Formats: sequence, C-alpha cells, structure tokens
Amino acid sequence: MLCLSGLSVALALALALLPGTTAALRDGQCEVCVTFLGKFYQSLQDNNVKFTSADIEKAIVKTCKDAKSKENRFCYYIGATSDAATKMINEVSKPLSYHVPVEKICEKLKKKDSQICELRYDKQLDLSTVDLKKLKVKDLKKILEEWGESCKGCAEKSDFIRKITELMPQYAPTAAKARTDL
Repeated sequence: MLCLSGLSVALALALALLPGTTAALRDGQCEVCVTFLGKFYQSLQDNNVKFTSADIEKAIVKTCKDAKSKENRFCYYIGATSDAATKMINEVSKPLSYHVPVEKICEKLKKKDSQICELRYDKQLDLSTVDLKKLKVKDLKKILEEWGESCKGCAEKSDFIRKITELMPQYAPTAAKARTDL
C-alpha cells in the first residue's frame, strides 16, 4: 500500500515537471505574434497613441490592412481583418492598454488558439550569394511577391531569373552590387 502511494506521488511530480504543461513561451515560439505585437507596441509609443482599448483596436485594424503573408495570417487569427471568422482583438487591445508585455499576451493567445503560435516567418534568402538557377520556381515567385512584383508572361525558370536580376538593383541594391562584383 505504501509503495502504491509513493508511486502516485512520483507520477504526480513527473507530470508537474513536464515541459509541455507550462504556459511560458520557449525561444522561437510564437515568433510572428511576439515580433508583430512588439513592432506594433513600439509604433503606438512612437505615434503617441492613447493607450485605451478602443484606440488600440482601431490601430491594430489599420496596421493589419497593410500586413502581408504571416503577419496577415496572424491578424486573421485575432480577428483584425475584414474576412476573419473570429474576433479576439480585445484579447490583444485590453492587455496592451495596460502595457502588459507582448510575450504574456502571446501566451494567453496561445491558450485561446494554438495556431497563433505555430506561425513562423519564412527563411530569408541572401540574394547576394544565392545561385538563382538552383532555386525552385516557387522560391523565385516568392521573391517577386515579396517585392510586390509579378512576372506576367513568364513561362520558364529563366524568365523568372531574368525578371529578378532586372529588378534587383531597385529592391535589393546591395545584393545587386555584390552580384556584379562576382
């Protein structure tokens, strides 16, 4: 009997010490949430916005209109886009009005919707050293999309590469200069 109760105490301790049961964020978790809300909080301070829940909500919606890719997906999850199905924007605006750290806000959002913390930024390519010929067409299209450009009439990989090298001085001048020095 004593052995059984000792076993249950050991099991309870083991469950309490499991890493998945704590709410604190680990490094790299909620990358998009922490980064986006950090930049957003800083922009609120820089623009001297009143830290009221209503003003913060308006500012989030305005900021989310210009958000792209993963940040736009984050805005969708919290309900700050026009096509969002849920509305959790107050879960962000209210804590921000009390100057709660963005990491804590992201922890609470993770409890509400785990998808928020699954968002990750795409790896950035170093255009000065990467061999464009070895990239997939999908990656070449992504480069053009990040620049806000498209390649109409591009049928082959070489067409996309030509377009990127054409536009590189405009969008990535340091990379274009490094490539001409090679």
